[in-house]
Amino acid sequence: MADYLLCDTCTIIDFINGRKQNLPDLLAQDVKLFINSIIEMELLQGARDKNELRVIEKKLRSFRLVAMQQEIFDLATEYVRTYRLSHGLALPDAIIGATAIYYRIPLFTYNTKDFKFLPEIELADFQNK
Repeated sequence: MADYLLCDTCTIIDFINGRKQNLPDLLAQDVKLFINSIIEMELLQGARDKNELRVIEKKLRSFRLVAMQQEIFDLATEYVRTYRLSHGLALPDAIIGATAIYYRIPLFTYNTKDFKFLPEIELADFQNK
């Protein structure tokens, strides 16, 4: 098990909704959990009202925010150019994948199919837990 993980949006949504125990278990093991600004924005955008927004913001305090360097956007742009048509790579996933690769942080996701084709990505898949 890695000492640190970049958490994809889907894993945090399940954490917020209490559907899976993976993230609380990892937090209890002192695994450092990271997000980037894209993940944060996707979560905030999903709030349906002010109460939900407060819940999301409170849960986000469990995560560390990584800095978004220009090299991440350059890498994500190359991934979109290369994999958008062949693999359906979405812009947020390109940036999330590029962040994991740039920082050499394993990506914790339930949607491995969205990332597995990216070169040098390390996926931490806890789908079966």
